Amino acid sequence: MRPVINSYSHTTSALFETRTEQPPVIVVGHPDNKGYSILVDSLSEQRCPVICVESYTQLHAHVFNQAPLVFVFVSGFSVQLLNAETENFIRHARHISVVPVVEYAEQERATALLERGCVDYLLAPFSATQIKALLQRHAAAATAQESFVSCSAAGRRLLAMAQRVAVTRAPILITGETGTGKEMMARYIHRFASGDNAPFVAVNCAAIPEQMLESLLFGHERGAFTGAVTAQCGKFEMANGGTLLLDEIGELPLGLQAKLLRVLQEQKVERLGGHKEIALDVRIIAATNRDLSEEVAQGRFRADLMFRLDVLPLHISPLRERQDDVLALARRFIRRYAPQEDADGLLTEQACQALLQHDWPGNVRELENTLQRALILRKGLFIQPQDLGLAATAACASPLPLLEVEPGDGKAALRATGKWAEYQHVLDTIRKFDGHKSKAAHSLGMTPRALRYRLSAMREQGISMPAF
Repeated sequence: MRPVINSYSHTTSALFETRTEQPPVIVVGHPDNKGYSILVDSLSEQRCPVICVESYTQLHAHVFNQAPLVFVFVSGFSVQLLNAETENFIRHARHISVVPVVEYAEQERATALLERGCVDYLLAPFSATQIKALLQRHAAAATAQESFVSCSAAGRRLLAMAQRVAVTRAPILITGETGTGKEMMARYIHRFASGDNAPFVAVNCAAIPEQMLESLLFGHERGAFTGAVTAQCGKFEMANGGTLLLDEIGELPLGLQAKLLRVLQEQKVERLGGHKEIALDVRIIAATNRDLSEEVAQGRFRADLMFRLDVLPLHISPLRERQDDVLALARRFIRRYAPQEDADGLLTEQACQALLQHDWPGNVRELENTLQRALILRKGLFIQPQDLGLAATAACASPLPLLEVEPGDGKAALRATGKWAEYQHVLDTIRKFDGHKSKAAHSLGMTPRALRYRLSAMREQGISMPAF
């Protein structure tokens, strides 16, 4: 039975409403727009409460707390007004997904709105089946996002791209600095595509010795090697029907890269010491904080394997480039580690400013550790800036102090200034490569051993080293 729609005069900016227990879906646009009636009727057939208005300004604040989804017909809005209002709306109602509705000639406007944080767009003419599929996709995304916080426009674009690549079984490569949440993104893709019932198996390629890693990935038969007293299935078999995450894929030894490439090509695996091929139905997600192109150039990674893995690339921006996510993530961690506390009111305004001003070289992982420590060590009811312990990190990130030289000794002052500039350049380079001293040494034109000597000399000068 179709829900009853209470219809009011649109000239008085009244609302169409359906009375069901589901949260409402908002439609912004004029009834004369192409596809308007099809959209409203389709939403009603899916038993979605519908709120229809002609502009964002007609929405009341209480609606923001209820509606998870907004459809916006771009026809009738100027480009500047639509872009500005959409961006402002997303910024103040970050839990809401905005879907522009466009005609064929308006697709460039939809692309501009996607850049401002919209998650998808709907191309007219469309059918009721397409609306149903979009609602199902949105519901799956909402469930998957329960453990992944992203309020910034860059983060929302990333989630929208993740939803698109999740519907395929092609390999996905997630890149990003250490601590940005690559495994969380992999779990988001898995939950969006497969739900919670399918297996999700993660393997850290850097944490397991090469001799053990081969057996761990591919499995082994009894007697395949000394100590193999029983047969054991590998991670590929365990992940059959679900997702296998190969974390830190850039650390995989060259010998295993060729075997992994064959498994990816054949979609079959053979246990060590066995002769039977096992068919696979596994989504492969690889993750790395390295530049695989650079690794290939250095001969540490196979080019054919990189091309096989890099079919659908996803890059997670560092937290310093997603400032809108900082406070949302901070409050999520407060809810996780202190569920009895008021997450929205526990951070003082000064503490929020300190969080926003910090550079977060350790990204989300550093933010999580900071909030966990602050919850334990705070001296009062609220979290103050001094409870965050960010001063030491800020001091390390600040420019180095100049050496003191005697007045009038111009040559000594020049030498000291040059030496201090050199030291600052060394630290900045190491920080640029997220603490990887081998990469930093290569960029500086020296060997890793020479870089260690240089850092030791800097310590002897009394320069405090950041925790790389």
